[in-house]
Amino acid sequence: MTKIGEKRVHPVRCRGGNMKFRALRLDTGNFSWGTEVCTRKVRVLDVTYNASNNELVRTKTLVKGAIVLIDAHPFKEWYESHYGLKIGLKQSAPSATDDASKKSERVQRKIAARQKDRSLEQPLDHQFASGRLLAKVTSRPGQCGRCDGVVLEGPELAFYQKMMARK
Repeated sequence: MTKIGEKRVHPVRCRGGNMKFRALRLDTGNFSWGTEVCTRKVRVLDVTYNASNNELVRTKTLVKGAIVLIDAHPFKEWYESHYGLKIGLKQSAPSATDDASKKSERVQRKIAARQKDRSLEQPLDHQFASGRLLAKVTSRPGQCGRCDGVVLEGPELAFYQKMMARK
């Protein structure tokens, strides 16, 4: 069973001489933000929900399908550099960064073109304001020794927020 803590992974010999990597403790993982096509290595902060067993939440056990809290800072930093906008502010509207005059005209045109198609869901913006994002673990930490996953958004995020509010 993989717990949250300083990385500790043991190699395990399997049938045919193959190797599995049993993660006993992990504190980071690669998480992907699907709609923005952005993947970053982030810290796993806490296990918040598990459909199979509440005991796995209490003991902070990382398994496939677990809903975890991750650090939002790497994704927020990428978003602000990619779109030139500050997100996760306590106000309702995102504001433009002040260093627009420091950027070249070509970069300013590129950022303006990106902003035309930009959209950020309100629940995701609230999570950026708190500095934590909800994500789902898609790898099997006890088998591959890694904790990878996807950032929750859209109807899936709404579903898991409703399930967590229920308990």
